[in-house]
Amino acid sequence: MYNIYMIAHIKGQVAEKFLNSVIVDVHGVGYEIALTALDFENINLGDEIKFYTYHSIRENSEELYGFSSLAAKKLFELLISVQGIGPKAAMAILSLAAPEEVRNAIANADAAFVAKASGVGKKSAERVIVDLRDKVGIPSHYGTTVTTPVNTADDEALDALIALGFPLKEATAALDGIDKALSTEERIKLALKK
Repeated sequence: MYNIYMIAHIKGQVAEKFLNSVIVDVHGVGYEIALTALDFENINLGDEIKFYTYHSIRENSEELYGFSSLAAKKLFELLISVQGIGPKAAMAILSLAAPEEVRNAIANADAAFVAKASGVGKKSAERVIVDLRDKVGIPSHYGTTVTTPVNTADDEALDALIALGFPLKEATAALDGIDKALSTEERIKLALKK
């Protein structure tokens, strides 16, 4: 079975902001997009933005979830594949920290970190770890999760590999050990040679 996404991304101007959602105006059409807390905080009215989107269709509703990076969207898709984790719980988990920090917490089996998300209990957090630990790639650092900002070049290189068709785990592994001081293009070339 193939997954068919109706709306893969939206690019336009932020016309309105609500509690963790925005309306993006695209040539006169407004799309309401639910965002993680971090993405919501980083945008302002009038900003020209692009969000990778997940179009959730349920019996009684249709919702758009937006992400500033393709890696964050792929992590969201992994999270909602876990039994008992719906889109809202996945967004709460992704609102805890930058996507790389969330991925790293899962890779390090840090269930206590995941359980901090609103609406996610201890058992659900443990299920996330069990189901996704082997799917998110190797940890970028060990021990407890840190809240330092993630280098933008890391996100761009990771996003580019995912856009080329690499699953999140393989894209993360391909970038492991490559000097982060290199340009995004150089890091991608080196990752593709692995």
